[in-house]
Amino acid sequence: MTPLFERLLGSAFDTLDPCVRTLHRDRGERRYAGEVEVERGRHPLARLCARATRLPPAGRASIDVEIIADAAGERWSRHVGAHVMRSRLWARDSLLHERLGAVTFVFRLQARGGAIEWSVVRVRALGLPLPARWFAAVGAREADGEGRYTFDVRAALPIAGLLVRYRGWLDVGCSSVVPIA
Repeated sequence: MTPLFERLLGSAFDTLDPCVRTLHRDRGERRYAGEVEVERGRHPLARLCARATRLPPAGRASIDVEIIADAAGERWSRHVGAHVMRSRLWARDSLLHERLGAVTFVFRLQARGGAIEWSVVRVRALGLPLPARWFAAVGAREADGEGRYTFDVRAALPIAGLLVRYRGWLDVGCSSVVPIA
């Protein structure tokens, strides 16, 4: 089974920074630990959207990420303090689909400068399509920072403004994967 992100990026996968490749090449069940800083929007619509997608609360915290990969895709559980944000990722039509709570995002992935950049192509909430232009300020970047896997995720919407921005690192040590017992 070719790992999900390697399938989606094809030969560009080999151009990724070492820690990004390590996190996405490993198979089965694994766990990574690190730190995260979360900013949350204050607009009432931002709070509603954050609740619908189960986004983590604002603040600095430790983060543990469990990833379970199988033939259908990957299940991610992000533990930020006592909060858990779960999502399911899969590939269809050369695009990455991610279901977060009641919302399914469809992303185009691009390898740039050793990093992966995620950009929204489509969004469905409760099964209903939403205008993609609303999600122009939703995206992510994964890279290697000082020998660690780093992530920077930002989501903002018209009117509501910032929903969430969370950024931080995971210690994959490019080899320090701890299998889940």
